[in-house]
Amino acid sequence: MARLLLLCAASGLLLAAVTTIPPPEEAARMARYVLHSCDWGALATLSAQEGLRGRPFANIFSLSDGPPGPCGGSGVPYLYLTDMEISVQDLEVNSNASLTVSLAQTPYCRKHRYDPQNPLCAHIIFVGSIVKVNDSEAGLAKKALFSRHPEMESWPKDHNWFFAKFNITNIWVLDYFGGLKIVTPEEYYSVKP
Repeated sequence: MARLLLLCAASGLLLAAVTTIPPPEEAARMARYVLHSCDWGALATLSAQEGLRGRPFANIFSLSDGPPGPCGGSGVPYLYLTDMEISVQDLEVNSNASLTVSLAQTPYCRKHRYDPQNPLCAHIIFVGSIVKVNDSEAGLAKKALFSRHPEMESWPKDHNWFFAKFNITNIWVLDYFGGLKIVTPEEYYSVKP
């Protein structure tokens, strides 16, 4: 198993130099590609906090859909959360959220001199809810997150961290001029990044 992971990681490094992003007509594949390329995203909740109750609240979270490289992406955005975090407190009242990930955090947009707001600097907006993963999925979530965010393993145990996933119900892709493209979860999960 360790050899397979090393092979996938090495393949990923070699392919990264020659891999191009999916074409605009492949919106589902673009969504998978962008999520797998990103290590973090902006999670928006409806605030449950005094003074902000019911208002939109966005926060940055580390995420992963699997180990880096072409062999790792499941398409499921996993997160490592604690009830001490303000957005998680919002989610305890209303688990609905949106998650935005963008190629702006990768070298791609800088290389092409695309402003983060330029549609060619692709970004994906997921809508759905945050749910704790069950015991059978916790190992997969841990592997996905700790492979990209090794610091997480040393975070304070007394914060009661838990693995969660973004349960996707709607997907919007902005990767070209002409407006958003809608991708269904079924389309999204049926393609590889």
